[in-house]
Amino acid sequence: MNQIFDFLFSQYAGYDILDIVLELVAALFTVISVVYAKKNNVLVFPTGMICTAIFVYLLLKWGLLGDMMINGYYFVMSLYGWYVWTRKLDDVPTIPISSTSPKEHLISLGIFVMTVVFVFFVYTFFDKFNHWTSYLDTLTTGIFFVGMWLMAKRKIENWIYWIIGDIITVPLYFYKGLTFSSILYFVLTIIAIYGYFAWKKELDKPQVVA
Repeated sequence: MNQIFDFLFSQYAGYDILDIVLELVAALFTVISVVYAKKNNVLVFPTGMICTAIFVYLLLKWGLLGDMMINGYYFVMSLYGWYVWTRKLDDVPTIPISSTSPKEHLISLGIFVMTVVFVFFVYTFFDKFNHWTSYLDTLTTGIFFVGMWLMAKRKIENWIYWIIGDIITVPLYFYKGLTFSSILYFVLTIIAIYGYFAWKKELDKPQVVA
């Protein structure tokens, strides 16, 4: 049992206690945020802002620039999503759950390409392309940027991007030594799958015409 524990968590031996506590708090609020997203509840955004703010600090300290930029972007998009989701007309949300249009798919592709190019230049500038994990960081950054934009727009396809990005991130974070975060993304993968089907059920409901 001790060998398993050491294998999973030995990398935390050199970490500050405060950083470990912050990572656990951020992980907790991340799960809470995704659960709210699954329930189509606007609290997904304020709870998400708490965890992303913490992760921006931690990831900057650990030198994980791609992951840090993802969380910085999450924070900004959470403000936008919070505004969009709370807009109502006659007590009805102005942006209900819907499917992504062909135009929005093109915009998503554009966001992905621009994000990957931007992160590529950032990593090149800071000489961070010194390991294969940097290339996966670049890929997941693009995937998560699109997922967050689609969530703010209440598009059901956002869950597909989260699922793909989470599946890649689970082994990536474990390899980096971020065991808590790796476990977190495994949990997020499961919640995202449930979230997709919960939103699909809502989307498939017959529309009531007044």
